[in-house]
Amino acid sequence: MILKTPSQRRALLERSKKVFVAGASANHVRPSYFVYRYLATHGFEVYGINPAYDAIDDEKCYPTLAACAADHGTPDIVDFFRRAEEVVPLVRDAIAVHAKAAWFQYGVINQEAIALADAAGLDVVVDRCMKVEHGRIAGGLTTAGMNSGVISSKRRGL
Repeated sequence: MILKTPSQRRALLERSKKVFVAGASANHVRPSYFVYRYLATHGFEVYGINPAYDAIDDEKCYPTLAACAADHGTPDIVDFFRRAEEVVPLVRDAIAVHAKAAWFQYGVINQEAIALADAAGLDVVVDRCMKVEHGRIAGGLTTAGMNSGVISSKRRGL
């Protein structure tokens, strides 16, 4: 099912703990790095998937979704940080490892991949950032990704 409303995305984030980040980067200035790091420091069990790296910040990085699933089991969400034209085979891999959801980051819009994930019964989020959605729901960001003005010394849980 394609999740279009904030309440649907909130429910997905609340019930999800294990995230595979397909296209995670070790380059600290890349969005795929800081989303990976943000999720890891905000209560998610996060694993990087990128054949270009053996590790990201001294944490093992996997070449494929299947290799990661063999070590860590089924992901709740596969977060796609790849070019739109490259995601169809990755969605097939996500289906093969029994992922529960496919999250397509900003700009990763491939209608074939979206339809494939939806037809396989995955929850699907399109053209949204997991970091921004989590931060907005937890009270730290607006939909534009900026600080909402909520001031607190405590992190709000989902």
